Amino acid sequence: MNISSNTGSKTLREDGNVLFLILIAVALFAALSYAVTSSTRSSGGNTSGETDLISSAQITQYPAAVSTAIVRMVITGTGIDEIRFNRPSEFTDLDVDDLGVFHPSGGGATYIPAPADIMVSGSAGQWVFNAELEVPDISLAGVDGNDIIAYLIGVKRSICTRINREHGLGASIPVLNADRSGDYGDRMYDDGTTDYVMPVIDVPDIDDGSGRFDGQPFGCFQNSGGGDYVYYHVVVER
Repeated sequence: MNISSNTGSKTLREDGNVLFLILIAVALFAALSYAVTSSTRSSGGNTSGETDLISSAQITQYPAAVSTAIVRMVITGTGIDEIRFNRPSEFTDLDVDDLGVFHPSGGGATYIPAPADIMVSGSAGQWVFNAELEVPDISLAGVDGNDIIAYLIGVKRSICTRINREHGLGASIPVLNADRSGDYGDRMYDDGTTDYVMPVIDVPDIDDGSGRFDGQPFGCFQNSGGGDYVYYHVVVER
């Protein structure tokens, strides 16, 4: 009889513990639901704003991963002026596979186009890398001072605004004081016929005339004359 009584008490305690855990889970779920609802209400239910935040984070993180691959290449002896950003479909154009940032024999970085829904064109965005421009007050100025920069050309205005706001560049989008499309649109790659030539001068700058980009390793600008919205991200400081 005593054994039966003890067994029954143990069962009741276990049932009580399970019920207690279920109640805690229900309470936590209710609290989480309330937090999500409150967050949505506080943002005015603006799901597009939340989407922009997520998309802007994806954009800013990708060039950082590419930069890490470049560092690995430099450590193993590849010169900065030798690296090439051929996309996978262009691997056969490389004179030396080891120089390709995205090639498995080189940097081994994964080339990932930007999502179509953040681009004005509605198509996947293609990254452009080159050393045609310099960000003032980053690393050295003078000969061989141009930074290697990643560009995403033609992003939506809302994405540009979100990036700048989140990273201290203000709510407005700075406009370049000159047309730089010929510079940021050039590609640092080997097309099989003509190879990229690294500039030896440190101009022109990414500049809106007021110095808002000085010392800023990444941000978003509009090209002069109402042109494209462009995200830039320094992947190699020089």
